[in-house]
Amino acid sequence: MRLLRSQRVIKFVVAVLLSLSTCHRSDAQAAMLMEEPFGFFGFLNPTGHDAIYFARICAETPVKLRRCVPGELGAVITRYQGIAHYDWLATPLIPYLYSVDTAAEVPDRIGHDGLIRLRDKYHDAHLQMLGTQVPRGGDRKRGWSQLVGAAYDRRIYAFRFVTAEQQDDALIARLNSSANRSHFNLLFGNCADWTGNILNFYFPGTFHRSILPDGGITTPRQVSYKLMSYARHHPEIQLAIFKINQVPGNRRHSRRNQSISVSLITSGYVVPLAFISPYIAVGIAVDCLGWGLYPLDLKNARLLTPKNMAESMSPAATQPAPDGR
Repeated sequence: MRLLRSQRVIKFVVAVLLSLSTCHRSDAQAAMLMEEPFGFFGFLNPTGHDAIYFARICAETPVKLRRCVPGELGAVITRYQGIAHYDWLATPLIPYLYSVDTAAEVPDRIGHDGLIRLRDKYHDAHLQMLGTQVPRGGDRKRGWSQLVGAAYDRRIYAFRFVTAEQQDDALIARLNSSANRSHFNLLFGNCADWTGNILNFYFPGTFHRSILPDGGITTPRQVSYKLMSYARHHPEIQLAIFKINQVPGNRRHSRRNQSISVSLITSGYVVPLAFISPYIAVGIAVDCLGWGLYPLDLKNARLLTPKNMAESMSPAATQPAPDGR
C-alpha cells in the first residue's frame, strides 16, 4: 500500500510539472513573408520585400501593438520607406493581403480601378491616423497603399515558425516603447534588415550582414535562406513553407525574388560594369555562384487561400493539403 501511495504521489507531481510547463509556453505561429518584386521598381530592384506576421500580436493602430483576442488572426508588421516617417507599421493579416476586413469579402479577381476603390475604402476606415499628407504611392513612388492588398500585386511565400507567449509579449513591449521613427536605408537599413533584426529577437545571433554575399546588402531571399538553415538544426521551431498566390486582374505576375549579385547578372547591369572594370564583373559572378544563389525549396509550398489561412497556418497543421482546399 505504501508503495502504491508513493507511485500516486509521483504521478501527481509529474502531472503538476507538466501542466506548469504547458502554462509557461503556449505556442503560436509567426511567419516571415517573402514578397516577390513587381512593377517598375521591381524591374530595377528585383529583390522583393520582407514582412513578418504574428498570430498572437494584433494592431490596435498601425503604430501600436497589443495581444490578440480570440477570433483575431493577428497582424503583419513591416518597414517601408518612411511612410508618415514611421519605421514600422502594422496591419491586420486579411487587410494586409486583400484590403478587406474578412476573408468572405476577398474577390477572386479584381481590376486596377476596383483595387483603387477597395484600398480607398479601407484607408478611409482605418488609416486616417497616418495623416492627409501621406501619398497613396504606386509603382514609382511608395505610400500607404503598400500596407493593404499586397496579394493583388505579387505572390508571397510564408515561412511559418512557432513562438512562445513570453517572446511575443516582450516584442510588443519593445516595439511599443521604442521611438518609431524611420531608419529606412535601401542599402543598409531596408525591410530585410528590419525583418532580420526581429527574427534575431527570437533566434539571437542568427541574422547578420556580411561582406559576402551581395556586398553586405541584406535581401529577402537571403533572410529566408538563413531561416531555413536555422530550422534544419532546430526542428522544434516547426518551420513550414506556404505560398499565397497573386490575385489575378490587377497586373501581370510578379517576378522571382533574387539576390543582388543574381539580379545584376539577369538584368544586364553587369555589362556596363564590365566596361568600367572586368574585375567588378568577375567579382559579381563569383559572388553569385559562390554565395548568392540561396536555393529555397518553394515548389512544394502549401497553398494558402483566404478560406484556409487560419487553419493552415496553425502549428498543428503539419500535413500538406491539396491546393485551394
